[in-house]
Amino acid sequence: MLALRLTRGSRPLVQLRRLLVAAASAGTGFLLLYVLAEALGGAAGSFPRLLWALVPLAVTVHFAVAVARTDPATRPRGGMDAAGLGPVRLVLVAAISTAIACTLGSAVALAAFLHLRGEVSGLPFDGAGASLLHADRPLPVAAALTLLALVPIIASATVALALRPGARARRAPQAELPWGISLTACGLAVEAYAGRGGPGMLTGWALTALGLSLAGPGLAYACGTLVQSVRPGATRLLAGRILQEEAPRVGRPLGVVCAVAAGALTALALREQGGLHVPLGPLTGPAAALVGACAAATLLTTAVEIRQGRSPAREALRGLGGAAGVLRGAVALRAVALLAVCVPLSWGVAQLTVTALTH
Repeated sequence: MLALRLTRGSRPLVQLRRLLVAAASAGTGFLLLYVLAEALGGAAGSFPRLLWALVPLAVTVHFAVAVARTDPATRPRGGMDAAGLGPVRLVLVAAISTAIACTLGSAVALAAFLHLRGEVSGLPFDGAGASLLHADRPLPVAAALTLLALVPIIASATVALALRPGARARRAPQAELPWGISLTACGLAVEAYAGRGGPGMLTGWALTALGLSLAGPGLAYACGTLVQSVRPGATRLLAGRILQEEAPRVGRPLGVVCAVAAGALTALALREQGGLHVPLGPLTGPAAALVGACAAATLLTTAVEIRQGRSPAREALRGLGGAAGVLRGAVALRAVALLAVCVPLSWGVAQLTVTALTH
């Protein structure tokens, strides 16, 4: 009940972020139900189709964790222990709030899926959805509910693990950079061996995405080092130090965005050669849009979290006479520095992926 009251009493911006999580969960749930319908229709390749559907599931969970981190209801405050809201209880509140949002999305996905199959109030769109979703075959209730429960269960469990007491301990960003480069190279090698289509290409892309995610903090830290090198002024010094300090938090979602951008550039480059052979049929485009939207939303949500965490520092700088233009300039400089690294990185990984898949 406490989690429900905190969820209902949150500010509109917080509620909007939770609704975005519910929307991502609805898209993922609908895609999983589509995979189930294809399996019921006897279409070949049901297992690879399910594997590819796990990609939107992963980015949806990643987004849900980022939203849970920015939720004011999950932050420790003075006197909250006396009210029974210690660190463990706050983690439980975050997990329950995430489960509520994802369950709402799964319910919307089920309602939309049944409506398109004509099982709620007739056949919309002249029955086009019914043939696509194999409405002529009965939908197994247990299998459908099991698939829809995946997002709430995995998301809430991941939130509980990510926000547990002691989980925020940071490691040096440079320590994971060699591992990230190695995993990215392994992913490209797997893609070169497997070729286009099938689980092999998905495994290679997953390794590449994981490698870029691990390398992201080190790359962000390197950006901060370059920004404040060679006689920095106040703006460059401030931007570089903040980049170095926030590299562990902003680096991982930044690496995921680079992986998604590299995948999109690869698909565009191979469009005239048959594409990537993703076995999701007509839902390939919506699934790709969902992945890109979740990756971008996770990065923006992380930026909001960082901004909220630096509010006391900004107020202290203003109290010491720091000009507002310097603070705005530091923000713009950090964004330009990250773009200057991420755009070539995404393009380079895409080019290597195209080479691996076509030779």
